[in-house]
Amino acid sequence: MRTTTAIIAAGGAGLRMGTTLPKQFALLAGVPILIHTLRAFAAVAVVEELIVVAPAAHLDRTRSLLAEFGLLDRCRVVAGGRLRQDSVRCGLEAVAETSELVAVHDGARPLIQKPEIERCLAAAAEAGAALLAVPVKDTLKAVAEDGLIRHTVEREGLWQAQTPQAARRELLQKAFALADRTGFIGTDEASLLEHAKIPVRVVEGAESNLKITRPEDLRIAEALLMETQSAFTALRIGHGFDAHRLVRDRALVLGGLTIPHELGLLGHSDADVLTHALCDAILGAIGAGDIGRHFPDSDPQYKGIASLRLLEHVIALAAEKDFRLGNADLTVVAQRPKLSPHFPAMRKLLAEACQVAEEAINLKASTTEQMGYTGREEGISAHAVVLMAARHPYPLCRG
Repeated sequence: MRTTTAIIAAGGAGLRMGTTLPKQFALLAGVPILIHTLRAFAAVAVVEELIVVAPAAHLDRTRSLLAEFGLLDRCRVVAGGRLRQDSVRCGLEAVAETSELVAVHDGARPLIQKPEIERCLAAAAEAGAALLAVPVKDTLKAVAEDGLIRHTVEREGLWQAQTPQAARRELLQKAFALADRTGFIGTDEASLLEHAKIPVRVVEGAESNLKITRPEDLRIAEALLMETQSAFTALRIGHGFDAHRLVRDRALVLGGLTIPHELGLLGHSDADVLTHALCDAILGAIGAGDIGRHFPDSDPQYKGIASLRLLEHVIALAAEKDFRLGNADLTVVAQRPKLSPHFPAMRKLLAEACQVAEEAINLKASTTEQMGYTGREEGISAHAVVLMAARHPYPLCRG
């Protein structure tokens, strides 16, 4: 499959939604519409970069939202224009020349599924250009200005266009250049390609890939999302535990943060017992063994490594299995030092590594009232419980 850039067209105001903010920021099942859309494309291996075209007045809001949900590293945010065509042109100008295919998708189509994206991209790679569409099912009427039916439109051969719409980069650039020279305004990318006499292949999509335009669309999307989640979304619980000995002349690292203390934890890596417990919990939830299997202490490449890097690897492994972290509840057992003042910084580091909002990470500390090895300050231990969820509301697909 060719390397691909996806342009997410989210530059509109969404006035028909009746909200003060553009519709892409509205919540769908507790998550912004735009985030649902981006997660679907981020899961497609050949999509190397996502370009989010946002309203000029909401660039900072968009970047903050992407950072909150761990997507900022995968995305570039550019300002859109007055019309959809202007906004997509802004995104197209930001596409790298190394990208062979460009896919354009409505930011307000959050229920797009990974297999549909891959089918569309495969067709565009073969034919030069392709779009998702569904055959028209309802009877169509041509209506006059007075509200009376003029005639029934023959629906044979009629399809309702959706997105993504994908094309080889040079073909899409040619279509936009011709539209600019002739003053042609199209309703979608396929219409620009048609205007340039570039053939576009139709790939059958799904009725569920609806565009959210009005408040009732949001309710329909939420019902569809809940239905598919209840049918397909796997939830996995994992538990992790780790303990390390306290010694002198070692840094005390917990949750990725170096904490001032006269003792540190002994281990092959930085011995971050809290992060190790979290790694083990995630690995357990996805059925991938334990941290020792993936990062053995006999391997010199892990000597002294920051455990946050190990956590990032574990999160990537979970993503390969189509799982993401839902939430984590972590407990550190230590007699000293007092850890609660350090929790905000630790929480931020762990959330960034896990690509989740900080609210998804809960930290607690406990002593053992001077009982046992933690009470005698011989070591520190940590427990982690995680809930892992399927990353997308459709069946797991390796495609």
